[in-house]
Amino acid sequence: MSAVAEAPAIHLHAAGLRYGGAAIFDNLDLTLPGGRTTCLLGPSGVGKTSLLRLIAGLAHGASGEVRDSRGHGLQGRVAYLAQHDLLLPWASALDNVLLGYRLRGAARGAAVVDRGRALLGRVGLAGREADRPAKLSGGMRQRVALARTLMEDRPVVLMDEPFSALDAITRFQLQDLAAELLAGRTVLLVTHDPLEALRLGHRVQVLAGVPARLGAALEPDGAPPRDPGEPRLVAQQGELLKRLSAAASAGASP
Repeated sequence: MSAVAEAPAIHLHAAGLRYGGAAIFDNLDLTLPGGRTTCLLGPSGVGKTSLLRLIAGLAHGASGEVRDSRGHGLQGRVAYLAQHDLLLPWASALDNVLLGYRLRGAARGAAVVDRGRALLGRVGLAGREADRPAKLSGGMRQRVALARTLMEDRPVVLMDEPFSALDAITRFQLQDLAAELLAGRTVLLVTHDPLEALRLGHRVQVLAGVPARLGAALEPDGAPPRDPGEPRLVAQQGELLKRLSAAASAGASP
């Protein structure tokens, strides 16, 4: 059974996290629908990245539970796509895609290498397998990072502003690509861009306040990636901007 077929709903219950004596979260609950993309926005410093790290099991000193709908933990089922591509500069594009196998000491047989090449082809980098990051544009490097994330074939994908450093056209193209390649997985995407959230998310929520709380979810119509000029989406963008403006006044630094 593929990882996509097993994409679970995720329930975060009574999450707590403190930093420097201040509570980032206190008794926070969040549900991520299985096989759907949830987009999370909020002011800088409110704790969006901390929430990703908590779900991934990387937040030291956190409390609460992260379980799937059957009550199981997420160990071994999460892939993380960061804001920066984090490619190894001395390694080829293909070797960067296969990095997880190297770190785990797992065998890289012909089938694994062929799959890595195929993923590079799917993200538009066929023929660039041997190129090192210095020879690739920012958009190309982020495509390699996306292929590396897909290579792990995990049902849960956490994304921390992965397209924010890109120009508008490249960002738009990678949004479309991510919507296609991550379809059916359980995705949590952190972004500062309301339009990106509305294009890609089945559910959109704003995190605000100290300690942070989640506002009511917006659920855009239709399937991602949505047309940014669709009138309903434009109206929801206005509503989302109002929520973000209110969030910036709720105690977190803008």
